[in-house]
Amino acid sequence: MPRRHLHVTGAAEAPLRAALRALRTELAIPEAFPPAVLAEAEAAAKNPRLPSYDATDLPFLTIDPPGSTDLDQAMHLARRADGGYRVHYAIADVAAFVTPGGAIDAEAHRRVLTLYFPDGKVPLHPPVLSEGAASLLPGEPRPALLWRIDLDAEGRRVATDVRRALVRSRAKLDYAGVQRRIDDGTAEEPLALLRDIGRLREALEAERGGISLNVPEQEIVEQDHTYTLEYRAPLPADGWNAQISLLTGMAAADLMTAAGTGILRTLPTAPDGAVARLRRSAHALGVDWPHHVSYADVVRSADPTNPRHAAFLQECTTLLRGAGYTVFTDGHVPTPAVHAAVADEYTHATAPLRRLVDRYAGELCVAAVAGAEPPEWVRAALPALPDEMATGARRANTVERESVDIVEAALLKERVGEIFDAYVIDVKEREPAVGTVHLEDPAVVARIEGGGTRLPLGEWLRVRLSAADPGTAKVLFAPA
Repeated sequence: MPRRHLHVTGAAEAPLRAALRALRTELAIPEAFPPAVLAEAEAAAKNPRLPSYDATDLPFLTIDPPGSTDLDQAMHLARRADGGYRVHYAIADVAAFVTPGGAIDAEAHRRVLTLYFPDGKVPLHPPVLSEGAASLLPGEPRPALLWRIDLDAEGRRVATDVRRALVRSRAKLDYAGVQRRIDDGTAEEPLALLRDIGRLREALEAERGGISLNVPEQEIVEQDHTYTLEYRAPLPADGWNAQISLLTGMAAADLMTAAGTGILRTLPTAPDGAVARLRRSAHALGVDWPHHVSYADVVRSADPTNPRHAAFLQECTTLLRGAGYTVFTDGHVPTPAVHAAVADEYTHATAPLRRLVDRYAGELCVAAVAGAEPPEWVRAALPALPDEMATGARRANTVERESVDIVEAALLKERVGEIFDAYVIDVKEREPAVGTVHLEDPAVVARIEGGGTRLPLGEWLRVRLSAADPGTAKVLFAPA
C-alpha cells in the first residue's frame, strides 16, 4: 500500500488529467485487462469454489474509506467469558476465484499490486472480482479465510485458528462514521470493542518497541474557486483498525514459522545515519526530541493535526526503506526475520484483493492450522515472490512519488515567482546549497537550490517558487 495517500476530487481533476495520463504511459502501467483475463474472471465470479463451513450467522462489518468497493477485510469483535476478547477477521478468499496457472493468476503476477493514482486506481484483479464477487460487500455471502484470534484481558494473543468459511457482512462503515459512533456512545458492542482492543494492542506495540506511523493524507481541497493542498490527519479509529490487521499478520507469521514454510515481511533496523538525519528534520520542524527519547516514543507523541508534525511523520517513512520479503521452506527461519517497525515477526496476509503475496500467505496459514502440506502451486511460487513483490513495490513507489510531484506542480504552476514561508528540513551533506523545504501553506515538501549559499538547516526561510511544471513533475524553490 502506498506510504503517502493523495486524493483528487471535484474541479481539481481537470488540470491534472493530461499529466497523469502521460505518467501512466511513461511507466507502461497496465490499464485494461486482456480479454482472456476478463472472460476467466466473469466465469469465476459466477462459479467460485465455495467452502463447506458456514459462518454467515456472525454479523461482520467492514471499515474502509468512503466509496471503497474492493473490501478485503470484515470483522466481528466479542468479549469472552474469561474477560478476554475474541476477534473474528474474515479475509477475502481470492483463491476461491483464481485458478493457479490460469489467465487471472498470470496477470496478477504481472501487476503484483493495485496502483493508486490521485485520480483513480489500477487494480490487481478484474473489478468483477475485486469490486464484486470476491469483495466482502454487505448483504452478500462470500468465501473467506476466517481468522479466529482469542486475546486475554490485556490484549495478548492466546489462541489462533484460520479456516475457509462462508461469511456475510452486515454493514459497510467508514472511519469517520466509526469514530463518531464510538465517541458518542451509539456504537454497539462489536464495534465499540474496536477502541478497547485497539488501545490494548497499541499499548502492547509500545511495550515491545514497535511503532505505527499515523501519516496524514495529502488532500487537494477546493477553496475560493481554486484549490490547494492540505493534510488530513488520521483518526484514532484508523489506528485501532490497523491494529487488527497487524494482529493477524503477526499471528500468520507465527503459524508459518511453526510449520516451517512461509514468507515473512521483514525490515532491518534503521542505520544510525538515517535516525540522525530524522533528528535534524525534527529539529527543523520544531518537533521536540530529547536525546534520551526513542524514535518510537517521539513518533507516538507527534500530533498529525499539527502541520509541522505532519511533515515530520512524512519524513519518518524514510526509515521504512529496506523492507522486503523473506521466504523459508526448510524449517529454518532466517535471522533476522523481524519487521523493525512491528518489532516482531510479521507477514502480509490481510489484503489479497490488492496485494499478490497475501493470497500465498493465506494458503500457507490454512495449511499450517490443518496440519497439512501447503499446495504445490504455493510452494512452487514462493522462491520468486520476493523479487516479484520488490519489482511491484518499486513501480508503486514511483507512481506515488511522481503523482505527488505532478499534483504539487499543477497546483503551484500559476504561482511561480511568489514568496512562501518554509522550513529547511534537510540539506545535502555534499551539496549544502541543495536541500528540502516544508511549506506550511500549502502542504508541500519540495526541493530547494540555493545557488552558492549554504542552506540553514532547521531554520525558517523565505523562499521563492522558481519552477512548477506538471509536465516534468518538477517543483523547485530558491531562497528569496
